[in-house]
Amino acid sequence: MASLPKRIIKETERLVSDPVPGITAEPHDDNLRYFEVTIEGPAGSPYENGIFQLELYLPDDYPMEAPKVRFLTKIYHPNIDRLGRICLDVLKTNWSPALQIRTVLLSIQALLASPNPNDPLANDVAEDWIKNEEGAKNKAREWTQLYATKK
Repeated sequence: MASLPKRIIKETERLVSDPVPGITAEPHDDNLRYFEVTIEGPAGSPYENGIFQLELYLPDDYPMEAPKVRFLTKIYHPNIDRLGRICLDVLKTNWSPALQIRTVLLSIQALLASPNPNDPLANDVAEDWIKNEEGAKNKAREWTQLYATKK
C-alpha cells in the first residue's frame, strides 16, 4: 500500500476494522483504489433483503475529486439509471474533500431508503414513481427479488 496516499490507506483500514452496518467495501487485490462494495437494502424500503453489488473507484485526484461509484446489480430506482450511475449530490456538486468513502456509501444507502423522483436520473422510473408510487415500489421489490437476492 506504500504508493497510496496516507488518507486512502487510513480510510481503507477504517472500512475494514470498523465497517458500516449493512455495507462492505473491500479493496481489490491488484488495484487498491478500486473497491468491491455491497450494500444491504434498508429495512422498510422496497429494497429490503436485497444485497446490491457496487463498484467504487478513487480517482488519482481523490480526495479533491469525488469517488466514482456505480451499481453493478440491476435496480429499479429513480436516481439510478440502467448503467448503474447514481444521481447523488455528494458524488457531484456537493462533493467536499472533508467527505470520506464511508460517508458516500452511507449516502447511497440513505438514497435507497428515500428515492427522490423529483431529481431523477432514470426519467421513466421517476415518472412511474410520481404517477403510481405504490406500483413503482412493488416493481422495485420485484427487481430486488430478481436481481439482488442470493440465488
